[in-house]
Amino acid sequence: MKDADKTPKPAAAPMGRPGGGGPMMGGGPAPEKPKNFKATLNTLLDYLKPYRIKLVLVILFAIASTIFAIVSPKILGNVTTKIVEDYQAGQIYDRVTSQFPQGKVPPTLTGKTVLEKLPDNVKKSMTDAQREDIEELNFSGPRPGIDYTYIARICLILIGLYLISALFNFIQSWLMTDVTQQVTYGLRRDLSTKINKLPLGYFDKRTYGEVLSRVTNDVDTVSQNLNQSLTQIVSAITMLIGILAIMLTISWQLTLLALLILPVSIGLITFVVKLSQKFFTQQQVQLGEINGHVEEMFSGHLVMKVFNGQQRSVAKFRKINDQLFEGAWKSQFLSGLLMPIMAFVTNLGYVGVAVLGGWLAVNGRISIGDIQAFIQYMNQFTQPITQVANAANVMQSTTAAAERVFEFLDEKEEIAEIAESKKLGAVQGEVKFENVKFGYDKDKMIIKDFTATAEAGKRIAIVGPTGAGKTTMVNLLMRFYDVNSGSIKIDGVDVRDMKRAELRRMFGMVLQDTWLFNGTLMENIAYGKPNATEKEVRAAAVEAHADHFIRALPDGYQTVLNEEADNISAGERQLITIARAMLADPPMLILDEATSSVDTRTETLIQKAMDRLMKGRTSFVIAHRLSTIRNADLILVMKDGNIVEHGTHTELLAKDGFYANLYNSQFAVA
Repeated sequence: MKDADKTPKPAAAPMGRPGGGGPMMGGGPAPEKPKNFKATLNTLLDYLKPYRIKLVLVILFAIASTIFAIVSPKILGNVTTKIVEDYQAGQIYDRVTSQFPQGKVPPTLTGKTVLEKLPDNVKKSMTDAQREDIEELNFSGPRPGIDYTYIARICLILIGLYLISALFNFIQSWLMTDVTQQVTYGLRRDLSTKINKLPLGYFDKRTYGEVLSRVTNDVDTVSQNLNQSLTQIVSAITMLIGILAIMLTISWQLTLLALLILPVSIGLITFVVKLSQKFFTQQQVQLGEINGHVEEMFSGHLVMKVFNGQQRSVAKFRKINDQLFEGAWKSQFLSGLLMPIMAFVTNLGYVGVAVLGGWLAVNGRISIGDIQAFIQYMNQFTQPITQVANAANVMQSTTAAAERVFEFLDEKEEIAEIAESKKLGAVQGEVKFENVKFGYDKDKMIIKDFTATAEAGKRIAIVGPTGAGKTTMVNLLMRFYDVNSGSIKIDGVDVRDMKRAELRRMFGMVLQDTWLFNGTLMENIAYGKPNATEKEVRAAAVEAHADHFIRALPDGYQTVLNEEADNISAGERQLITIARAMLADPPMLILDEATSSVDTRTETLIQKAMDRLMKGRTSFVIAHRLSTIRNADLILVMKDGNIVEHGTHTELLAKDGFYANLYNSQFAVA
C-alpha cells in the first residue's frame, strides 16, 4: 500500500549521444537490438495494416520523387553538351568560311564535304552527335550560334522536374507523418487502457522510471524513427538502383571505376567503426555512471553534507569524468575520421573519372555533358548506401523500442471483472476476513490464516511489528491483490464479486505517504469529490485544521503545488490528504499512520477531527504509535501473518502478552 501510493517520480529524460556520433554508417554506439526482431516487426505491421493504402501511396510518391531527382543531372548534362556542341559548330563555321575570300562560300560546299576532308584522327575524336551537327551545317547561311531557346526549354523542364519532385516529397512526408501519428495515437491509447488493467504487483516489481520510459520515451522513439526509416529506405534503394542504371547508360567503364571504389570505402569505414565501437560503449557506460552519481548527490545533498562526503563525492566524480573524457575523446576522434576518409576516397574516384572520362571524350565515346552528369551521380552514389545503413540501425532501435511497448501490452492483466457483479445498496460496513491466505510469491505466504470480523461502524486497529502483514491486509481489502484462498466479505458480499471501482468507492484513505499532484490546493482537496463546491472544500479544510495555513499562503486555496508538492511542508501535505478524505465522506475509512508527519498539538486536534469522521463508519487504522489507537473498538495484533491477540486496549494490556510488550516498549528507556 505505501509503495503503491507514493507519488511517482518522472523518468529522467533520455540521454542523447554527446557529439552526435560519427557522420557515416554507424559512427556511434551500436543500436539497441530487439530480442525477437521478426515477431516484433510483425506486431508493428499489424498496427500499420489499417493504413496500408496510405503506405502504398507513400512508397509510390517516394519512388517518383526520387526518380525525378535522379534524371535531373542527366538532363542538365545535355544542356552542357548542347552548349559545347553549338560553340564548336560556330568555331568550325568560322574556320571553314575564313578560307574563302570575303567569306564567300561556294554553294556546293556542304557539311558532309567538310567532314570528309577532316583528318581521320579528328573525325575519330568526335562523337556521333558532333559529326551529325557538322553534316547539318549550312556554310552558305548565317553563322550558327548557341541555341538559347533549346537551353531555356530544358531549364524550364528541369525546374518543373524539381518542383514535381519537391511536391511528391511533400505529399509522401505528409502521408507518412499522418500514418506514424495515427499509429502513435493507437499505441498511447492501448497503453492508457492497459495501464489501468495491470495489477499492482506489476508496478511493485518495477521502478516508476521504467514504466514511464515505456509509455513515453519508447513510444516517441517508435513515432520519430518510423517516420524517418521507411521513406529513407525506399528513397535510398530507388536512388541506388536509379543512379546505377543511369551511370551504366552513360559509360560502363566509368561505372566500373566507381564500383571499384566502394569496397575500399566500406572496408575503411568498417575498420574505423569497429575500432571506435568499444570506445562508444565505454562512453555510454561512463555517461550512465556519471549521471547516476550526479543525480544521487543532488537528491541526497543534505545527507552528503551532514556526513562530510563532499570530498569523496568530488573525487568519485573526477574519476568517472576522466574515464568519460578518455572514452568520449577517442570515440569522437575516430568517428570524426570517417568523413575525411570518405572525402579522400571519393576524390580519388573523381581523379579517375576525370582522367578516364577525358580519354573517352577525346576518342568520341562520351560527351562533356555526360562526364559532368557522371561526376554528379558519383557524388550521390555513396549517399543511398549510407542512408540504407543508417536506416537499418534506426529500424533496429525502432523495433527494440516497439518490443518494450508490446511487452508492456502483453503483460498479464488483473483478474477480469465478473460479468454479473453485485452492488451494495446502503453500505453498512461489516467486513469479514475468513481463512485468508496470501503471499506476493505463492511459495511464500505472508498471510497464513487470517480470520476476523469488523462490525459495522466500529473502529478496528491493526498493529504488529514491521513485516507482520498489516498493510498487506489493506491491499487485499481494496483488491489491489486478490487472496490466494479464503474470502473477504463486505455486508456478506465477497469483494471479488464486486467491481473494483465500486469497492474502492466505499473507502476513503489517508496514508502515511501523502499523494498530491501538480495543481491547486482546491483541486487536490476536491480530488475525491470533483463536483464539490468551494464552500464544502473550505469546510473540510477547517475540519482537518488545514484552513489556517492555506489562507496564510499568498494565493490561498488557489496556490499551485509543484510537481513534487514540496512547496508546502510534510505536515501540511498530510493535512491536505486528511481534508480530502473528510470531503469525500465515504462509508468506510482506511488510515495508515495518518498523523505521523504532524506535531503533537496538531495531532491532538486532527485526532479529534478523525474521531468525528470515524463516528458511525467502519474504520481500519494501521498504527505504530499504539497510544493513538487506545480508543479502538477492536485491536487486531498481527505477527508473522496471523492474529496472535485481539481485544480492546485495556483487555490486551491486562493479558500482558505480545501487545503489552509492544505498547510498553514505546516507553522503555535504553
